[in-house]
Amino acid sequence: MSIRETSWPTGTPCWVDLAVPDVPTATMFYRVVLGWSFVDTGPELRHYTVCRTFRRAAAAIGSAARSDQPAAWTVYLASDDADKTAELIVEHGGSLLVEPTDIGDYGRMCVAVDTCGGVFGVWQAIETIGVEITNEPGSLVWTDARLTDPVAGKRFYAAVFGYEFQPVPGAPDDYATFLVDGRVAGGMGGMLGADGWPAHWLAYFSIDDVDATAADALAAGGTVIRSPQDTPFGRTALLADPFGATFGLHGPLLTG
Repeated sequence: MSIRETSWPTGTPCWVDLAVPDVPTATMFYRVVLGWSFVDTGPELRHYTVCRTFRRAAAAIGSAARSDQPAAWTVYLASDDADKTAELIVEHGGSLLVEPTDIGDYGRMCVAVDTCGGVFGVWQAIETIGVEITNEPGSLVWTDARLTDPVAGKRFYAAVFGYEFQPVPGAPDDYATFLVDGRVAGGMGGMLGADGWPAHWLAYFSIDDVDATAADALAAGGTVIRSPQDTPFGRTALLADPFGATFGLHGPLLTG
């Protein structure tokens, strides 16, 4: 089991959370689809709800800040200094939606927009590192940055987080993995078939049976945007929850 107990290296996707207008309805959906249990952090944090698998923090669900805010998953990238990272974001052409702010004793964060318009978060761990489990059913297994201008986007993320890039055989020419401390930490490229969508980060969650989970999501009020399919990297699907927030599934290839 892939358990993490120390802070993630700077630039690593280290947390994901969902903003929705109705947290109880969202938790019911994700309990069915991803098998999560939930811990409500209480009124001080507006009932921000931690999603757990194998009794470890895997993600979170919170109330949207505004009534007109679209439901969406946000991928957070680790930083050892959120204020410095925020300065680099602005210096290299990005912008800030949420200025660096303390989240109790848990950590310090900001929310930013890259040069392509993609939204992402920055998390500086204090007491809470973010994701405590990966690559297990119900946990984060991969993140992609889908960029309308992958050349400019890669330049931005390299300048802010120090990413290096590595081509992926069999993938589109503009797609590459990004490396943190020499290790693959995620993927970055063009829109990968999502033409007409804005730039965005996409979180994939590991699951044992992608087809069954997609069917469960449909029955629970979600939408299957891209049906389960085998890829060179596993079996995947793209879903939307009842509020329209998109996320990916990743599991083993079908056999037989």
